[in-house]
Amino acid sequence: MPRLNFYNRLGIPSDTSFDVPHKYVTSPIFRTPFIFASLRITIALYTVVVLLVTLIWKSVKEHDAQSYFSFFTYLAYIGVCAYYFAAGTQTIMYAIFWRKAGAGVGYPLQRWPRILQALHLILQATVVTFPIVVTIVFWALLSDSSTFESSFSAWSNISVHALNTVFALFEILFTNSPPAPWLTLPICVVFLAAYLGVAYITRATQGFYTYSFLNPQKQGAKLAAYIIGIAVAEIIVFLIVRGIVVLRERWAVRRGWVLQDQGSGEIEDGWEEVDSPSSAKVVENVDVSAA
Repeated sequence: MPRLNFYNRLGIPSDTSFDVPHKYVTSPIFRTPFIFASLRITIALYTVVVLLVTLIWKSVKEHDAQSYFSFFTYLAYIGVCAYYFAAGTQTIMYAIFWRKAGAGVGYPLQRWPRILQALHLILQATVVTFPIVVTIVFWALLSDSSTFESSFSAWSNISVHALNTVFALFEILFTNSPPAPWLTLPICVVFLAAYLGVAYITRATQGFYTYSFLNPQKQGAKLAAYIIGIAVAEIIVFLIVRGIVVLRERWAVRRGWVLQDQGSGEIEDGWEEVDSPSSAKVVENVDVSAA
């Protein structure tokens, strides 16, 4: 029986040829790397402002800061913030190298240990799925008259329950990032299952349920249906997102807006067709300096 190789299942090679076509730091829409990097960093800065302001508000106004990190909404939003800072930093470095030496120079993550590359891919998989699940669950099950009762609650709820999906869609539609590896699907489901532990630890230590549908006394048999339903929603969202990314990649390939993999770890200066992060074929050469 062949041995399961975690990194291979994530599409991470054993040599230094991680993301040779530079898909994780380029966009089929924003052809200049500095513009793309600026947009990623802008999203990162906005999310950190949202996190800080909502945490301070809970602490000063509601005197309830200890419960902040018990909510999946904020944990998922922290993931979005972390990813956009990480991806934005990598894109900035790529843009600097691109300005100095052309499109084939690369970016730091390509040379970092494989465990960091794996964590980047897993985080990216959560960023393109968890926010969508959070948005669906909130507006379908949790929103009420208090959602927009004040300017602050309206802004905070729009930020963490609506713009979170906008940020996910930005990553899905406006980057060259490839489809999330299949292995990240069970990992995401495990994260959701692990959150149940956080929710019930919060109940035992702080005396409340983070989400009303997790109350077994109130929900009874429906509790299992809610838990399974959210897991199924994650699977469906993952499959839909993956399909959209595949279609977006095919469109970008037809336009010739992805870098060429020459098969040796070196990339020539141009935008080329690629079928996956590790294999490619040439369709056309376009002068990057004109992008």
